[in-house]
Amino acid sequence: MSISKQVVITGGAGYIGSTLVPLLLAAGHRVHVVDNLMFGAEAIMTHFIHPGFSFAHVDVTDRAALAPELAIGDVVVHLAGIVGYPLCKKMPGEARAVNDQGTRNVVDLTPVDAQLIYASTGSNYGEVTGICTEDTPLNPLSLYGETKVAGELAVREREGSISLRFATAFGLAPRLRLDLMMNDFTWQALHNRFLVVYEKHFRRTFIHVRDIAAGIVHAIENPDKMQHQGYNVGHDSLNYTKEDIVNLLKERVDFMVHFAEIGRDEDRRDYEVDYSRILATGFETKVGIELGLHELVHGLRLVKIKNPYSNV
Repeated sequence: MSISKQVVITGGAGYIGSTLVPLLLAAGHRVHVVDNLMFGAEAIMTHFIHPGFSFAHVDVTDRAALAPELAIGDVVVHLAGIVGYPLCKKMPGEARAVNDQGTRNVVDLTPVDAQLIYASTGSNYGEVTGICTEDTPLNPLSLYGETKVAGELAVREREGSISLRFATAFGLAPRLRLDLMMNDFTWQALHNRFLVVYEKHFRRTFIHVRDIAAGIVHAIENPDKMQHQGYNVGHDSLNYTKEDIVNLLKERVDFMVHFAEIGRDEDRRDYEVDYSRILATGFETKVGIELGLHELVHGLRLVKIKNPYSNV
C-alpha cells in the first residue's frame, strides 16, 4: 500500500485534473486543487464531500497567492495551462503568461523537498523523421509547443522534478474537451455526418485520459523508479495515422469523409514515439483503441450542441 501524500494539483478542475483527482482520493492521498476555474467548477463539485479534498481559487500567474497553496504539498502536479494549438493561437498573451511564466512560478514556489511532476506534451517534438525518444531534439512548431518547451526547460532546472510528455489525449472526462483530434473526429462524425481531413498520412500516438491520470499516479507512488527527468508516456499499440482513425470510426458510425488534397493542417505534428523508458518502470496503458472508441461513440452521441440561430 502506498504512503498517503498531500498532492497539490494546479489546473485540477480541467480535463486531466478532473480525471486524476478521484484516482488519488481513492488511493488514499489528500488532494488540494488550485485552479482559476477558466472552464468552471462543475468537474470537481462532487469532491467537496471527501475529507481529503480541498480547493483554492488561484491563478498560477499570481505568484503571491500561489505561494501558500504550493507550500503544503508533498507532491505538486502542474497541469495548469492554456492547452492545445487552437486555444494558444486564440490567446497568445495568456498562453505565454500561463504556460511559461506560470510554470516558472510553480518551479520556484514548490517546496525544495517536494516532488514536482510537470504535464508536458509530445507536441514538443514537432515534425520528426524517425522515432522520437526522450533524447530527440525538441522542435516545437506552434505557440503551444513553444510555451510547453519553455515550461519543461524551467522544470529541468529543479532537482526532484519529472516531465511527462504525453501522447495525444482522447476520451471522456468530467471536464470534456471536443478540440482533441479523436474526440473532435468522433463528434463530427456523429452529429455533422461529415468530416474534412487534411494530410491524412500524418501519424500520432494516442493515450486515453484515464491512462494519463494513471501515469501521474504511477509517478507519484513510484518515485524510486523514476530515475530520469523526462518520460514519453503512451504505448506504441496506439500509433495511428489520421486516415486510420477515420477508417476505425467508419466501422462504427455512418458518415462521409473528404480527404483534402489541397490545404494543410496548421497543427503539423507528425511522429512516432518510443515508450520503452516509461514501460521499464512498470507502467502500461490499459485503454486500447477499441474500448476508447466505444466510449467516444456512445458517450458523444449524447453531447448535442444546439445552434440558437437554426430552426432545424
